[in-house]
Amino acid sequence: MLKPRQMSRALIVGHKALLEETIDALHKVNLFQIEDYIEDDSGLKIGKPFGDVDYVSKTLIKIRSIASFLEVKNESIGKQKVVALSDNLDSTLELLDKEVSTSIDRKNALETRVKEIESIKKDLLPFVDIPLDLDLYHGYESLAVFPGVAKGNIENEISGITGSYELFSDPKSGTIVLFVPKRYAEDVSKALSDLEYRELKVPDQNGMPAGIISMIDAERTDLLKQIEAVDTDITALKDKYKDFILASNELLSIETDKSEAPLHIATSESAFIIEGWVPSDSYNKLERAISKATQDRVFVTQQEIEHKQEPIVPVEYDNPKIVRPLQEIMNLYARPRYKEIDPTSLIFITFPLFYGMILGDIGYALILMALAFFIKKKVRSDAVKPLMDILIYCQISTLIFGVLYGEFFGFPLAGIASHGEVVAGLIPGFNTIDLFASPIGGEMVTYPIHRTHLVMTLIVLTVLIGVIHINFGYILGFINENKKHGFSAALFEKGSWMIIEVGILLTVLGYIAVLPTIMLYAGVIVFLAGFVMLLKGEGIKGPVELPSLLSNSLSYTRLIAVGLSSIYIASTVNMIAFEMIWPEKFGPMTVFAILVFIFGHALNTVLSIIAPGLHALRLQYVEFFGKFYEGGGRKYDPFGYIRKYTEE
Repeated sequence: MLKPRQMSRALIVGHKALLEETIDALHKVNLFQIEDYIEDDSGLKIGKPFGDVDYVSKTLIKIRSIASFLEVKNESIGKQKVVALSDNLDSTLELLDKEVSTSIDRKNALETRVKEIESIKKDLLPFVDIPLDLDLYHGYESLAVFPGVAKGNIENEISGITGSYELFSDPKSGTIVLFVPKRYAEDVSKALSDLEYRELKVPDQNGMPAGIISMIDAERTDLLKQIEAVDTDITALKDKYKDFILASNELLSIETDKSEAPLHIATSESAFIIEGWVPSDSYNKLERAISKATQDRVFVTQQEIEHKQEPIVPVEYDNPKIVRPLQEIMNLYARPRYKEIDPTSLIFITFPLFYGMILGDIGYALILMALAFFIKKKVRSDAVKPLMDILIYCQISTLIFGVLYGEFFGFPLAGIASHGEVVAGLIPGFNTIDLFASPIGGEMVTYPIHRTHLVMTLIVLTVLIGVIHINFGYILGFINENKKHGFSAALFEKGSWMIIEVGILLTVLGYIAVLPTIMLYAGVIVFLAGFVMLLKGEGIKGPVELPSLLSNSLSYTRLIAVGLSSIYIASTVNMIAFEMIWPEKFGPMTVFAILVFIFGHALNTVLSIIAPGLHALRLQYVEFFGKFYEGGGRKYDPFGYIRKYTEE
């Protein structure tokens, strides 16, 4: 917690004859991140892949292409033995490839024919209402044929050229078929161009267009049935070979990784050297695995991490299981550096807290929590699961604040006094309890807390939360800077901000006479001291950013402002819906009112996911992280594979 997992740099040296056994051991233990070797003047060269890499790679590509075609997805299946799978891999893959190729060829041929006849039909449609056999459109020595589309009075134009013509037309589509003696063809063509004539392609078919289209439609229906049958066969292939495909893909992926591993390793004619990283608490496990695989014939040593190496040390989170989903939020921003504070455990508290403060409605919390559990159960994805866990955490917080606020889909749970009368809430007999008068504007603090009646008090409270949150960030920044550059640098760069705040506080309290007047002058002195320290620590950048203290604190007012917008949307939906079904209007409008209620709250539910989440994130990323967090750490990516479908 609060810091990444401690890492160790390890060096592995051995005879080249033991490289394959070493690679195999490293892959199985899945703890060691290999550091790529870069050739230099030492005489060591990058290793060459193991001999079977070409075969393994080609076979893996074939498996993955088949998996893509059959749409095989990762899912839970029984594990297969590696030996049995390897023995039958080539023969099973050959049979599978043959069956899949046959299905692909058959489906492609059918789909190609469907496209062909659809193209023919498209060309036929303009002529469907022209009472001419398609044979009559061509084959004349003395006649010119003009099939196309034109606008205007065609007969007037053509009769001025010749009375020897025959015209067929379809007023609906604008299609014309004009027959004229060839000697007039040029003049007719010019006349038609003035009528925006556009020639149409005549399909190379025989018979009446309507009859051909009828035949085409029948053929298309038959082809689609055949395609459906092929799809059924493909689904059957998927069900038959799914386990084999998933297991083979895993087996070959592992073999590819191991075969290509020497490309990252330094080798000579007789030896190899592997450098990399391992979690410090797993070093002994790594050492034992290599020792067992090579009968103690490979040398493994733990090296001290030098200060200059720290930026390249891979980073692995070290958080409790319940906190790990929030690592996704960290990854969206940046993984912490090796020696940097990891704030994942902190945002595990503050992110859901801020989210719940904003939304704070029991109804929306229950809906969104149910949705999160449903998605988590139905969508088996390693990427989706942590996001749903985060949503669940946020809804727990929303539920708690919903109880504090006494809100259910925008309805108040408790009755509240208004203009001398008590407006009933959803729970009969449950009325608002007055607790004490707020020092801010004389507002009454109650239970439940009615946000719309306590706006100024809540605004001040959120600003105070912001001040605490921001200053906690400065404290963490002080700790980080002290680790990196010592106490003096931490004091001038981060401590100066807190000193400035103390100076401002003393000055304000002295000015408004809460403290003795002398504290006004003391506050000014403290402020100036902090200002000089800031100038020394951060240069001109620090004083330029000084106004951000106020803006950052005021940013936390969104905790109340965004929540109020959600309340007003929900209340507006409720008001519109219930006015529609008011007793004197009860009737057909009831159905419409119910639809307004459902869709209105559905829209607000969507907004309740987005808006509180975005604003809660902003308070973490901008206002909080900006005070102490750099990020930019390398992800720890050990050489290995967690088997899901195979076992040795």
